[in-house]
Amino acid sequence: MSGKTVTLKKFFQPIDRLALGVMLVLSLLIVIVLLSGAQAAPRVRDFSWQHKNVGADDSAFILTFSRPMNHTSVEKNLKLVPVLPEGEATSSDPAEIEGKISWAGRKMAYTLLSPLPYGNEYKLQLEGAKDQLPSVKDAGVPIEPYSASFRSRDRAFAYIGVEGEDQGRLILYNLTQQQKTVLTPADLVVMDFKSYPDGDRILFSANDRQSQEQGLLTDQLYTVTTGFSFEVPGKGSADSKPAGQIELVLDNQDYQNLQFDLSTDGETIVVQRVNRSNPAEFGLWIIQPKAEPKPLENQPGGEFLIAPDSASLAVAQGQGVALLPLKPGAEPLDFLPKFGRVLSFARDGSAATMVKYNADYTRSLYLVNNQGIERELLRTTGSIVNCEFTPTKDKLYCLLTQLIKAEEYQEEPFIAAIDLNAEKDSETDEDSIKMSVQPLVVLPEQRDIQMSLSPDGLALLFDQVVTRPPAATDSLITEEGQAIATGRLWFLPIIDITTSDTPEQLQPEQLLPGFHPRWLP
Repeated sequence: MSGKTVTLKKFFQPIDRLALGVMLVLSLLIVIVLLSGAQAAPRVRDFSWQHKNVGADDSAFILTFSRPMNHTSVEKNLKLVPVLPEGEATSSDPAEIEGKISWAGRKMAYTLLSPLPYGNEYKLQLEGAKDQLPSVKDAGVPIEPYSASFRSRDRAFAYIGVEGEDQGRLILYNLTQQQKTVLTPADLVVMDFKSYPDGDRILFSANDRQSQEQGLLTDQLYTVTTGFSFEVPGKGSADSKPAGQIELVLDNQDYQNLQFDLSTDGETIVVQRVNRSNPAEFGLWIIQPKAEPKPLENQPGGEFLIAPDSASLAVAQGQGVALLPLKPGAEPLDFLPKFGRVLSFARDGSAATMVKYNADYTRSLYLVNNQGIERELLRTTGSIVNCEFTPTKDKLYCLLTQLIKAEEYQEEPFIAAIDLNAEKDSETDEDSIKMSVQPLVVLPEQRDIQMSLSPDGLALLFDQVVTRPPAATDSLITEEGQAIATGRLWFLPIIDITTSDTPEQLQPEQLLPGFHPRWLP
């Protein structure tokens, strides 16, 4: 017994007792932490639009939580509202931005019902939501209050100048900041242009001013930077480049360059070209990154548009519209003999507007979806110049003309809204067709009008040009061969944001001297 007592006394020295005490205390603390860990407040770990610039193509954001959440409590307490500018007060709180919610584990996706209005700041707030304990249905720990902000892109557009030093030059106007930027030099006369999807560059065709004044067609394709460098969701930080940096894309050494189009993803350019030494060699060419331009080697055609999938295009060929893959020598995907022209595509490619030329000399506007269903929207003795889908695909805004004096063939242009949700009693019920077409603005008689619908679907731009017979030194000539003496841009709000309805009386606002306006994405 005495030996065992001595051994225990030697073992339990002061340092041993201290170590044992520390171990016991630490064990107790670990048990306390484990038992109380479930009481720590859940939080938002990531918000995919934090400090980003959101465009019309950004349709959904994702919230990631630190633990599984009670879905109902999150959906009830989540608020997404616009931030009012300083000094602007209203009698009521700003209307919340509506959307649909879906869940995948700890991640919540919020899909907008329509694009956010451009030029605004937005705030996301979540307070009062609770986590979801596996064994308890009604209880839960309240979330740590969360607030974040982001912006929609600035409301901006490009156009061609008409006066003084701006004549024939590509100009960017930031409507949100009321800022004008001349993008191209004075020795180039811009003929047409398309914006890249991130708004950081513009693809344009231009003739040198001396050749333009001599009536020579020497168009080349260029890109120019806009100075925009948006923080785009899902992409890294954009490289900030100053506005006005120009790069040559396609020269005119052996071929004359005619119309062109840019794909939705900004990766493909299609150009209509004709060989200078052999005019019979006429057709479409494709330009892609890090590759030499090459002919598509298909049947020559007329007007064309690249489809939203960026992998095919619609081109007028003979007595119809052909759908072609963007691969040299490939067989057509489809042929629509009923139509003579394709006007526009819905943003997701689910539908298109096409024009049919009828035997009685009228024209019909058709809606054709990707299931092959064709629906006549209107029939007119005038012209169908352009139509654009709203982002929600529930309306078309069209630039049309009506014949006002048949013996002199004078056409009066007007802008109209077409309700695509309007029901018809029958396929031939012309009265029902007319009821779905709502004229918005009647324009002075002129032929060359350009119209552009804003990416958020809330406003239209259109121009009015004054023409005269051309002189030897004129640089700006219309497609009909008339000189452009002057031009004016107009801004037309088409949606009341507070009610989401089209106002009964639309009043265009005069903006700037210029023509050929197009919104940036």
